[in-house]
Amino acid sequence: MNTVLTIVLALQMLSALIMIGLILVQHGKGADMGAAFGSGSSGSLFGASGSANFLSRTTAVLATVFFICTLALAYFGNLRPVSGGGSVLESAASTPAASSSAAAAPIAPAAPPSGAALIPSK
Repeated sequence: MNTVLTIVLALQMLSALIMIGLILVQHGKGADMGAAFGSGSSGSLFGASGSANFLSRTTAVLATVFFICTLALAYFGNLRPVSGGGSVLESAASTPAASSSAAAAPIAPAAPPSGAALIPSK
């Protein structure tokens, strides 16, 4: 279970970092207007509109992977252990009688040692 959480968390962080990079590389809506009048990047690697289509689809796929990983981490985070689990507040609230009876009864001090107990040994 711990390995699955590590893999899902690593996949989520990797998809988030790649998605940030892809979003920063993409052009805004105003850049499309310049391409319509001939000053666009028609000689680029993907063509005039090919890069926007490729980058936006890749960003959508990475966003889907990110959200699935987020849902998986939320699901695994809310799983309760079968035995002995729970928070500290829940365990304190379930045993109020034990804690109040211990506070009500004072603890008597131990009797001081006497006789042979006071003689040091070798």
